Amino acid sequence: MTSIKTPDVWLPIPADEIGGLPKGLNYRFWDGAQDFPADPADCAFYVVPYMKGMEIAVRPLAGMRAVQVVQTLSAGIDHVQPGLGQLPAGVRLCNAKGVHEASTAELTLALILASLRGFPGFVHGQDKEEWRSGFYPALADKSVLIVGYGSIGAAIEDRLVPFECARVARVARSARTTARGPVHALDDLPALLPEADIVVLSTPLNASTQGLVGADFLAAMADGALLVNVARGGVVDTGALLSELESGRLRAALDVTDPEPLPAGHPLWHAPNVLITPHVGGSTSAFLPRAKRLLAGQLTRFAAGKPVQNVVLTTG
Repeated sequence: MTSIKTPDVWLPIPADEIGGLPKGLNYRFWDGAQDFPADPADCAFYVVPYMKGMEIAVRPLAGMRAVQVVQTLSAGIDHVQPGLGQLPAGVRLCNAKGVHEASTAELTLALILASLRGFPGFVHGQDKEEWRSGFYPALADKSVLIVGYGSIGAAIEDRLVPFECARVARVARSARTTARGPVHALDDLPALLPEADIVVLSTPLNASTQGLVGADFLAAMADGALLVNVARGGVVDTGALLSELESGRLRAALDVTDPEPLPAGHPLWHAPNVLITPHVGGSTSAFLPRAKRLLAGQLTRFAAGKPVQNVVLTTG
């Protein structure tokens, strides 16, 4: 009599630290170490190590001949996509919708407020014991354009509401209507950009958004406008942005860059009117509780034979 093998689940968080995991699955811990925890051929559900880069994310995929679900712990999937061609047909790729909205939206507001109110200058002044008083822009009465109106874009707007913005406009891949108002298509950007004081990028990186913010996009922005990127570095043409920053016409607050990590000596480090944070939009104390809840829910559905959530594509 042939016994049925218990499916392997590869987790980047130890199973005993995740409450609510279903029984009947064989949990293996792998957070990107050189040695695999077991034969990848036995893995049925692969949770990609978080913030370990593309090379680690795709390394076991070629051997995962029986995998059914690949689950990222990031909102974006661009670090996994290069390896999907190695997988059999029918594998569901799921993202971490619901995990990063709060943290990324928090950072977005922090970048906007810090940039407008001159916090980088205050920090340098404190280092030099200089009292740099003055008159600074407020977020109140500003017009904000959110490019990439998914769950993170919506969370950013939620946090903008108390700040008395003059207007919040929304752009996504295709037009639709929401409770807060219309969402414009990407084709409407040329008409929307000149009207925005602040342009927030929260779009995924894919073929339609790679280099989206190039010379034409930036030229259409109003003089003195602030570009905030909490999406992916590749959404922005770094050379074109540097030209605008060095001219003094635009300002930027960047949590992501291209290249990333930004290497020492890169001119973006010392460009005028730019605030840089090291891709920390999702890496906060809010991450683990939400990631664990996501995994417990997804694996409970998987073990019960029910459809998993957050499926962004299925291999063919």
